[in-house]
Amino acid sequence: QVQLVESGGGLVQAGDSLRLSCVLSGRTFTEYAMGWFRQAPEKEREFVAALTWSGGNKYYADSGKGRFTIFRDNSRNTVWLQMNSLKPEDTAVYYCAASVQRFASDVLMRSEGYNYWGRGTQVTVSS
Repeated sequence: QVQLVESGGGLVQAGDSLRLSCVLSGRTFTEYAMGWFRQAPEKEREFVAALTWSGGNKYYADSGKGRFTIFRDNSRNTVWLQMNSLKPEDTAVYYCAASVQRFASDVLMRSEGYNYWGRGTQVTVSS
């Protein structure tokens, strides 16, 4: 049984940084590509960033390019999302997800490409 646990969310001011973490347990971490999604109130869940099992291929939504960085440490079963220059519109619940599609694929930018989800961590950016 795969479990994903996110942490690192919080309340910050515009321009601040946050680093979200997600730990996978229950299966071998390298079996999965990993992604981050977010959902703001009354909006649909949207893609934020993803990377393949090795971290060799990375994908970013336009909203986060140049500000967000996704990276992983396979020895620690952990994926991070470093978020810089945060904006109020980044306010959302951020979800970590794991996909059995380990290799590069555009499906990693879609929620239906993922098999397991965490419960989310709240990020609130005040103006």
